[in-house]
Amino acid sequence: MPTNFTSPEPIRTDETNAFAHNTMKVRIPAIIAETLQLNPSYPEGIKASLLALQNAVANGNRIPALDIQAAPDYEQWLTALEQQQVMVDAPLTWHNAQWFFAETYVYRYIIQAVRWYETRRDPFLPKKRIELEGDALWALLDKSLERSGTVDEQFLTCVAFGLWGNRIDLSYAASMAYGTVIGDGDLLIDDRLQLLDHLHQSAYERGSLKGIGDVYIITDNAGSELMMDLVLTDFMLQQVTDTVIMHVKSHPTFVSDAIPQDIWMTLAEMRAHGQSANALANRLTDAWNNGQLKIVPHPFWNSSFFMWDMPMTLHNLMDTARLVIVKGDANYRRAIGDSMWAVDTPFADVMTYLNAPVMCLRTLKSDPIVGLPLLATATELEKIDPQWRSNGKRGVIQFKP
Repeated sequence: MPTNFTSPEPIRTDETNAFAHNTMKVRIPAIIAETLQLNPSYPEGIKASLLALQNAVANGNRIPALDIQAAPDYEQWLTALEQQQVMVDAPLTWHNAQWFFAETYVYRYIIQAVRWYETRRDPFLPKKRIELEGDALWALLDKSLERSGTVDEQFLTCVAFGLWGNRIDLSYAASMAYGTVIGDGDLLIDDRLQLLDHLHQSAYERGSLKGIGDVYIITDNAGSELMMDLVLTDFMLQQVTDTVIMHVKSHPTFVSDAIPQDIWMTLAEMRAHGQSANALANRLTDAWNNGQLKIVPHPFWNSSFFMWDMPMTLHNLMDTARLVIVKGDANYRRAIGDSMWAVDTPFADVMTYLNAPVMCLRTLKSDPIVGLPLLATATELEKIDPQWRSNGKRGVIQFKP
């Protein structure tokens, strides 16, 4: 937990937060219904389990434990469930729990319903394939590979692509509607120059940005965002570090969040999409072969825990990193405790639990945010766009050295 502050209470799924309440009552049931629609070949038993979960979440039923026979992570989730129950004086339901717990747990429950641990069939793959087979993703990749300017300028551009790729979130149509076209005022916080200055100061190779320590990328969505993460990874390996470690989810979640199979599927598709994309795929594959690129499906990123509660082994590894890049809205919520901080609370103060330099790249798809320069900024944004915190239009690039 941040050492300088007491974190506010996390957002709950009751009516104290309209966005979280709507997510559990409307958005998640709709996602489950779409999952059923996109997987017509599921056996009737799986279809029935998904339909029952859809109705239970929509109606705010009591949250049940996982099936002890089918859950290798049963104890972890039972502990989390019991911790949630002691916080309420009534039965714990989908509509009165902490939102971060409820949302991560409902996706874990989807994994149980589709029997993923038995089949390894990704229930969200049909939707991922639709994006991968479209034109917009490949046009974005081509644009991101059009390199010009100095190394510093190329770095700033790669980071920007890494941010705006986060708009393309298959679980959230509002954000996807904005695409990757950036309007004036869309970037609320831009700490790229501070990051660049830090990398220069800590570089050990004259004439480049390379320094000591691995770069960790805590990935978010597959598809367009993962493409931009791979472009950024390639640049990092050339200019910033000798090793990039990409942390992905250990099972499918949040519809489009990346798992290892998504990376390999994306690299395979790259090889069929032009010389530049093929060359990028080959460089990254070579980097994986020689150990410079590592793909880590860590179960912590599927859990309901906040980042200050990460396992000590993982925490110690990241503390030695050259840079930790945290991608996306859910990971941002995990990083700051999914709480309604005062918006001008300094980002660096909240992130004191990590000793390593940290950069968050996030388009706003929920209410929590820190690090705005002035409280007045939030007031002005409310006048311009009452949904500015959650519609995915605006983004932040925040850095703590």
